[in-house]
Amino acid sequence: MPQRPNVLVTRPIMDEPTRVLKERCEVTIHENDFGIPRDELLTMVKGTDAVITMLTEEVDSEFLDAAGPQLKIVANHAVGFDNVDLAACTAAGVMASNTPDVLTETTADTAWALLMAAARRLGEGERFLRAKRQWIWGPLMMLGQDVHHKAIGIVGFGRIGQAIGRRARGFGMKVIYHDSVELPKDVTEPLGAERRDLDDLLTEADFISIHVNLTPQTRHLFGAEQFRRMKPTAILVNTSRGPVVDEAALVEALRAGEIFAAGLDVFENEPEVHPGLLELENAVVIPHLGSATVDTRNAMGMLAVENVFAALEGKPPPTLLNPEVLEGA
Repeated sequence: MPQRPNVLVTRPIMDEPTRVLKERCEVTIHENDFGIPRDELLTMVKGTDAVITMLTEEVDSEFLDAAGPQLKIVANHAVGFDNVDLAACTAAGVMASNTPDVLTETTADTAWALLMAAARRLGEGERFLRAKRQWIWGPLMMLGQDVHHKAIGIVGFGRIGQAIGRRARGFGMKVIYHDSVELPKDVTEPLGAERRDLDDLLTEADFISIHVNLTPQTRHLFGAEQFRRMKPTAILVNTSRGPVVDEAALVEALRAGEIFAAGLDVFENEPEVHPGLLELENAVVIPHLGSATVDTRNAMGMLAVENVFAALEGKPPPTLLNPEVLEGA
């Protein structure tokens, strides 16, 4: 009887993809919710045929060398893959994959929830009541910003950015976007979306929602200069990657009233959060919950497993990130 492939899963995933994976593979799951220490990861990866990783695991030459030549795929359980050195994977003959598409609408829901919460000061209001402070309704109490019929600037107009655009149209908002490429009319016209240079978007938008990948070019894309260009009533939302925003500069901008508020699901030095953000009432912060629904996490897990099975069968995974690895196969 042929030996079953060895698969390492670096964090517990949903029950259904776990069950499906175990039907065909010998599966080791690291049960610590705080992730695998690096030295332990390098030991556990040795001799594996496939690894399902999270954004917290760095997949580099050291990781690949520790795994050994039998490793066929690193399947990232996320749409992002800035933790994976694709060039190193290709050089080692290892396929890499991610889990796009299945989390688009759910992440857009989270971004929209942050936008609404920051605009209407919902977190602040809840904290106020839970503190059992004395209050009575008044016309000047906790005034926020209207969302409807305002201008939203979407930075990064891919799948999730376009999903934000669809939500914005339902609120009668003007949709402007910044992207490295101009999107075709069949994408932009149904949303009434207009392209802008980043500087023009910053000065025009009442809300700015970030949906870019983390690259050397996008690291600290938003810093002190960008916040000074924004309206004092503007609200920033980030559900992409934490380092896209200079958190120290954001704290200063929020304190100084250069912008009205921010809603953040991701952080520059995650899981650490800048202490200033935790002190500010006009910062809405949540612990990377963008795709955290039962349906979506099941779909992400099943897609990661599908990628693993394809690689183990010598087939191209559905969401292969480095197709050039197949050229030498």
